[in-house]
Amino acid sequence: MKIDSKNFGKLTIAALALTLAFTAPAMANDEGKDDPKTELKFIGNMENQPVFELNLANKVEDEYTVTFRDEYGNILFTNKFKGAGISKKFMLKTEDFGDTALNVIVRSKNGNTTEVYSINRSHSYVEQTQVNKVK
Repeated sequence: MKIDSKNFGKLTIAALALTLAFTAPAMANDEGKDDPKTELKFIGNMENQPVFELNLANKVEDEYTVTFRDEYGNILFTNKFKGAGISKKFMLKTEDFGDTALNVIVRSKNGNTTEVYSINRSHSYVEQTQVNKVK
């Protein structure tokens, strides 16, 4: 079998062009833009009330304002925290907000950033019936 050298060269150039077209360079100096500055997570219930943990992953000292608002804009809680690497836990009283959605606004004074989290509660009751063969 004879391979035409002209077609082989064109095929090599096309393969090289496609390889370069579909690769993305990895930037070495992205300055950690994908690193989360804050993290809010549900950690469980205490006394039938939901408990959330807020982690502020800052390396330099900063001042943060944390505000809990219901979906109507009413402020349920607000407080300021100063420091580096802050971790706070919040227990919410469900009678204060019921089943309405909550927004948690975290503002950084020095970093001039705002992050907003939404808390939505839902209840579901599941009843399962299982039938097993004994013999």
